[in-house]
Amino acid sequence: MKQLRFWAGMATLMLAAPAVYAQDTQLTVTPQKASGIYRSGETVRWKIVTERWATPTVVRYSLKANNSEVLQSGDVVIGPGNPAEIAYTASKPTMLMLDLQQAGGKVRQFGAAVAPEKLRPVHARPADFDAFWDGMKSKLRALPMNPKVTPGPSNRQGVDYSLIQLDHINGTKVHGQLARPSKPGKYPAVLVLLWASPPYRLWSDWVTDRASQGFVVLNIEPHNVLPTEPQSYYDNLPATLKNYSDINQEDRTTNYFVEMYLRGVRAVDYLMQQPDWDGKTIIVTGTSMGGQQSIAVAGLHDAVTHMIVHVPAGTDLNGVQHGHQQGYPSFRANSPKAMAVAPYVDGINFAPRIKAKSLVSMGFIDTVTPPNGIWTMFNQLRGPKEVAPMMDSPHNNLATADMQLPFTERSAEWFAAIAAGRALSPKAYKN
Repeated sequence: MKQLRFWAGMATLMLAAPAVYAQDTQLTVTPQKASGIYRSGETVRWKIVTERWATPTVVRYSLKANNSEVLQSGDVVIGPGNPAEIAYTASKPTMLMLDLQQAGGKVRQFGAAVAPEKLRPVHARPADFDAFWDGMKSKLRALPMNPKVTPGPSNRQGVDYSLIQLDHINGTKVHGQLARPSKPGKYPAVLVLLWASPPYRLWSDWVTDRASQGFVVLNIEPHNVLPTEPQSYYDNLPATLKNYSDINQEDRTTNYFVEMYLRGVRAVDYLMQQPDWDGKTIIVTGTSMGGQQSIAVAGLHDAVTHMIVHVPAGTDLNGVQHGHQQGYPSFRANSPKAMAVAPYVDGINFAPRIKAKSLVSMGFIDTVTPPNGIWTMFNQLRGPKEVAPMMDSPHNNLATADMQLPFTERSAEWFAAIAAGRALSPKAYKN
């Protein structure tokens, strides 16, 4: 596959004399900029040092653009008094991924962003994108919801809890759980959308915890499955359903994610019918595939006022054709039909429709939901927006709490401000 080469740069390496291999010598890697964000034409640098008593060690490195195109690779020798510096000057916007590995050791990864605010889509938005989705929403709304509400026990004092079921397209259902403050009043609403995995049950604290903060909270299954069954129910679901991302990748109308996204639209419509909704505020939020759904729902539903998403999936789905690492849900790159459907699912193409205030995170060394696509999506948002860059972070399920602090701390501030009715102004990042 031909990869477009947009980056012109140079690398400088400070090398020591020949050394013996040492496994897993303690290395300290320090970026020149703590933010990990550089301007176009600015040299990106990492300094690598070892303990003063360590045996000199050879470290193999590979520097890649968008975790795909290898820009440089080789060996550096590091020992006491002999640090190494890996430097690269990128003349175009890109995400950089540095892999370091000692002989027999694990690969360590480090990331940097070069002029990320200038990243743009590499694949054209379909001319009929809006018409397609407006048609699918009309099909959905022609179908009555027929809500069924089953009150259940709440694990939080002062919070009411129920299971809900709504009719949905293709003869399916929307299954979910709803929590609200017991105290009469008017409250902002939150739709919680879930991450990828073979289907799993919902747990009540996913809604009751947030409801105790002063929200009406709805959390739905991404799939047409019951929400609170024993684990054996989910274990015995068909293998096809457990591999749902492969379902109808070559047909945009029946693609699995189209039904999934519309499930979120139906959920927002239902939230708007709640008598204790404040009539003003609807937040969509989720992590990974939950963020992917949130982007689509915010783009499809004008009532959404805030979008808070953590390492969202589903962006840059055609980027693999342009020298980018492919991320979840990995539409088949060798299928022209799948690649033609992917843009109708891609969050980058929903972003221009989004007017909500948005908080978006990305991990610079995330290989599940690569940061290039997330930042490109962020750049297409039309409403007030704030980015939470996580320079040291892989995907959320592999990251430590400290790695994710830029998002978790700021998202907590967003929710607290919204619950209190305080003004919320997105912050600009610094490079």
